[in-house]
Amino acid sequence: MTGGPDWAAFRALFPTLERKAYLASGSYGLLGRPVEAAMRLYLEDRLEKGVDWGGWGERHEAVRGGVAALLNAHPDEIAVTTSASAGINALASALEFSGPRNKVAVSNLEFPTGAQIWHAQEPRGAVVEHIPEDGDGFIPLEHFERAIDEHTRLVALTHVGYRNGARVDVEGVVRIAHERGALVLLDIFQSVGALEIDLTALGVDFAVGGMLKYLLGTAGVGFLYVARPHIAALTPTASGWFAQADIGAMDIFANRPSPTARRFEAGTPPVSNCYAAEAGIDLIRQIGIGPIAQRVRETTGEAMDRLADAGCTLATPRDDRWRGPQVAIRSTDAAALAERLAARGVVVSWREDKVRAMFHAYNTGADTDALIEGLLAHRDLLA
Repeated sequence: MTGGPDWAAFRALFPTLERKAYLASGSYGLLGRPVEAAMRLYLEDRLEKGVDWGGWGERHEAVRGGVAALLNAHPDEIAVTTSASAGINALASALEFSGPRNKVAVSNLEFPTGAQIWHAQEPRGAVVEHIPEDGDGFIPLEHFERAIDEHTRLVALTHVGYRNGARVDVEGVVRIAHERGALVLLDIFQSVGALEIDLTALGVDFAVGGMLKYLLGTAGVGFLYVARPHIAALTPTASGWFAQADIGAMDIFANRPSPTARRFEAGTPPVSNCYAAEAGIDLIRQIGIGPIAQRVRETTGEAMDRLADAGCTLATPRDDRWRGPQVAIRSTDAAALAERLAARGVVVSWREDKVRAMFHAYNTGADTDALIEGLLAHRDLLA
């Protein structure tokens, strides 16, 4: 695009912004008109055709290809799942914990599902060790260095923490893990669609995410990335007919997994949700993840400076290198503060003692204005 993206035109695709300052994209991204149209198209197709396995398969593959393109991966390295949890569960089912490498190192910034699934492997022999935060709520590299050892099979870490918006040193963790023979799973749910992510350059072994946040799709569809060298070596025990080498074989006498990451899929894919996911990914790719990431970085940085000037206490690091699209504001009652902001038409989310303002490329300074005005109107709930 000559002169850069037309951000006003992009914002106009999201009708909710006509009446609300929406700053909750890390909870659920806004519904854009192209995604709404795609969801209506699914209903029209169902009413008109009844069944369209060929067309549904094409959309399923379009989602796979779109995710791969965003992450600098190959489509064969992407499994389209019903959620990030489904992807992690499929991966867990393929790992052994009976030998000396039975430890899973889990960062304390993980989303609950990313830790609960590994604890669920404890009856299979897994030993889960948590990697704690420091006094500022972040996890420095030395904490990973102390936890990862010759018994570690997998390190589970999040790219951007859902509680405070902080990033970890992914490259540093990968280096330590690989030097010590461990694998790395990266949760990119809180960053994909808002930050530039090159999984090949990062060197992670696995990654998970979903379409309902910054990818602007809907719930019920996600993905698992499996780096090509690991695909053939891992056979999930969680499986289904879409995980087979030949989906149409209808073979009930054997499990013959796909030679690609599709072996980590299961049964019938999330057909209706693939319509929305494809449209959401197309929105991101039409603008370009580079311009989107730059705009999000600039908008959140400006918001952080203004919030600090207004007297708010922030839990998110200001350094661009160590934060994502979220700004976490400390509160004495975050749930009550989020509710009061909602009454003013300012939609945020909250976790623990923090209100989370989560920006996308459709947000502007006007949304920050509304947020600050709402916060200052309820100073009694600011920490």
